[in-house]
Formats: sequence, C-alpha cells, structure tokens
Amino acid sequence: MLTIAVDAMGGDHAPKAEVDGSIRAAKTLGVKIILVGKQDVLRAELAQHGDWQALPIEILHASEQVTMEDSAAKAVRSKRDSSIRVASRLVRDGLAHGVVSAGNTGAVMATAKMVQGMVPGVDRPALASAFPTLKGTPVVVVDVGANVDCSPRMLAQFAVMGDIYSRVAFRKPRPRVGLLSIGEEEHKGNELTRAATPLLKALPLHFIGNVEGGDIFTGDLDVIVCDGFVGNVALKVGEGLVDMIYQMLRESLEATITRKIGYVLSRTAFHDFKKRLDYSEHGGAPLLGVKGVCIITHGRSNANAIKNAIRVAKELAGGKINERIEAELSNGHPPRAAANAD
Repeated sequence: MLTIAVDAMGGDHAPKAEVDGSIRAAKTLGVKIILVGKQDVLRAELAQHGDWQALPIEILHASEQVTMEDSAAKAVRSKRDSSIRVASRLVRDGLAHGVVSAGNTGAVMATAKMVQGMVPGVDRPALASAFPTLKGTPVVVVDVGANVDCSPRMLAQFAVMGDIYSRVAFRKPRPRVGLLSIGEEEHKGNELTRAATPLLKALPLHFIGNVEGGDIFTGDLDVIVCDGFVGNVALKVGEGLVDMIYQMLRESLEATITRKIGYVLSRTAFHDFKKRLDYSEHGGAPLLGVKGVCIITHGRSNANAIKNAIRVAKELAGGKINERIEAELSNGHPPRAAANAD
C-alpha cells in the first residue's frame, strides 16, 4: 500500500477539506494517509467522522503552519516545523511516497526542492497542469509557474517530464508535444522559443512544432511546453474565463427557462458542463523533477480536489515517474553540449 502525506493545514478550508478528502481517498483508493498538522485540531476534525479509526489514516503533529501571506523564504528558513516541511521530510526519509498540499504555492515548491531534493539530471522543477479540451482528454501544460525565466535546455527538460507525466497519468502511449509560441512557423516567437526548437526536435518525442494559445483547448495535443511566466498567465486566464462562462451560462439558463422539463434538462447539461471544467476533478499540479511526488492543488480546494490530488500522487508514485524521468534524462536528452551554449 502506497503512503501519501497530506499537508492538512495548507488550504483556505483547512483542515476540513484535507480531512474529508483524505477519508474519501482512504476509503476508495487503497492508500495510507498521514495527515500532518496540529494534532488537537486534526483529532477534533476527524471526530466528525465516526469510522475514521478503522481506516489507514495516521496523524503526525506539526506545530507550525505556513500561511498564504508568508514568503517562500520565510517559510523555508523560519518555520522548520511547519506542516508542509514535516510532510516533505516524510517523503525524503522514505516514510511516504508523495505529498499533497493546497498551501502557499511558492512555499510548497521551495520546501519540496530543498527538503526532498532534485531528480538527477533536472536543472529546475516544473509545475504541470492538466487543461480541459474540446475532445474531453486533458492537455498537460508545463511549466505553469515554477520558473519565470527559463533556458532552452530547461524547456527541453520540461518536454521530457511532461511526456512521461502524460504517459503515466493519462495513459497516452505517444503524447503529441508542442512548444507554445505566437505562430506555428519556427522563425516566429522570441529568442527562447527559437533556441528551444532544435533541442525539442532532437528529443525522442513526438514533437509537432510550435503551437499557438488557441491550440491549448482543441484536444489535438497532449503536452504543451512553455516558460513559467507564459504558462501561469495562460492558467489564470483560462481559470478566469471558465468562471465567467460558468456564471454567464447559469444566469442565462435561470432567465430563459420557462417550463419544468426544460429546466431539468438544462440543469443536467449545465452540471455536465461544470464537471468537465471543474479543477477539482484533475487532482492538482505535480511539481515534476523533485524526488518523491509533490502535488500542489488550489488553495480553495474542496474535499473532492484533495481526494483527486491523492489519487494523482498515488498514480505517479506507482508509475515510478521519477525513475523514468531520471532514466530519460540520463540518456543524453537534451544533450549536455546544447546546455553549454545557452
């Protein structure tokens, strides 16, 4: 049985969402959960669930909590007994296979990188996010915020890690990989994308070339590579657009439905639409390139989001994603000679 550590004090709704989601995961996913946080608070929350003691759930006390207002540097340097740091130590020490947190993204990334360490061959870790598409199969976008400034070699590493993530998590036998730019032609884009293109071409991947922003949602791609600045803007624009469409559609339905049967049918379609775009169904964003598995999910995550983040952590740990990343990069892809030219 795989063990997943959950930072139970990180999210906006902590610890209720973390505890509820962990109980759902323990009941349905066949995993052991270690809830990390203030012991008395967690015991009080677990007491709301009478059957929790029969489940593979443990509590590990951590006296400190990283808030959304804390800087990453402060979280790493001064809060040495924070719930995210204690959870990351469990992964480092081999007592857990992965960690899930809905906490401060910068602090979680910095802590995981420092405590868990890096997979050999990876220059920088990258956040990968699954975007919904018209064809119903998610596209993995790497990086969505871990690295604002990137080198061409880093983008090549992101492509390798994104390709492996797509194969492990979404069962894609040969993911189609694209480089996010402002046009399909190779000469378009900025200095970074033009320099990264030959490195991506040299990889043993199904690289299809440059793609544009509109290609993110078509379903014609499985992995899209970009620097963290561009990827984070795309992520936040996409989330904002989904929220706007959701609100506009709900208002339109409520204003135009006049018959009960039409209302029922429209509500069914509406809820199906909402589920397809619901971030909580995708299980958060893995921080690819750190040892062990680290899943970062929304601060506003509900129990369903936490449960699915634990599911993704289990899938990636079970699929030995780090071993596969290390093996791919150790084969000389991307080549070291290209890195020296950056």
